[in-house]
Amino acid sequence: MNKAQLIEIVAEKTKSTKSQSEQILDATLKTIQEALKKGDEVKLVGFGTFSKTTRKSRQGRNPKTGETVKIPSAHIPRFKPGKDLKDALN
Repeated sequence: MNKAQLIEIVAEKTKSTKSQSEQILDATLKTIQEALKKGDEVKLVGFGTFSKTTRKSRQGRNPKTGETVKIPSAHIPRFKPGKDLKDALN
């Protein structure tokens, strides 16, 4: 499912227009991104928790030359599914 398909389904279920559904989805995603950027967690009970974590720097290897390369640390998003989401998939 892509974003356009998701917007269409949300519009049908909420009996709103596609443009209204797109604005709501965009605002939701933007709000989650901003919260993670500040270091906050976003908990959606039953669905899951979005959080930010730091991946440590590490040594890598250039596959062409075999040369060792230092890969810097980076902030990455994490998602931990909630119980209801896990149960829905079984």
